Amino acid sequence: MTPKLYYDQVVFESQTYLVASTDDGLAFVGSPNAGLEELQRFYPTADLVLDQHKNRTVMCQLKHYLEGNGDLSAVKLDITGTPFQEAVWDALRGIPFGSVVTYQDIADKLGRPRAAQAVGNAVGKNPVLIVVPCHRAVSKSKQGSGYRGGMLMKEWLIAHEQNVAK
Repeated sequence: MTPKLYYDQVVFESQTYLVASTDDGLAFVGSPNAGLEELQRFYPTADLVLDQHKNRTVMCQLKHYLEGNGDLSAVKLDITGTPFQEAVWDALRGIPFGSVVTYQDIADKLGRPRAAQAVGNAVGKNPVLIVVPCHRAVSKSKQGSGYRGGMLMKEWLIAHEQNVAK
């Protein structure tokens, strides 16, 4: 069965973020100004439906978070991956606001101490930027860890959370 994704855009400080949901929850938050192509790469067989009402609540929550006034931990998700990816994404959601951990820390927490690189790969497959806070995970050296939204966005999100958490 082809999944149906309802999408719309939220704008914050001249950046446009694509947001998409199923009937069961949030399925995608895109990189700044990336457009539909990025969504289609994650969900190549989805039936995409522009809907300005379906994502209104999560778009408000996302905008409040970006303004420093919100928490995204209660956002209901509808994302699937391998069991390992899902375990990594759950671990990411458990990282406290304003904190940063390494891929190795997550691997250790999952009882897979030799899987730091696999954790990094799973982090990179996260379809829900910001809400599943993959920006809070970095490489052991804190150098060269990528981010789908770009390193400037990752650095901004980390600094933003640390400033808000003060």
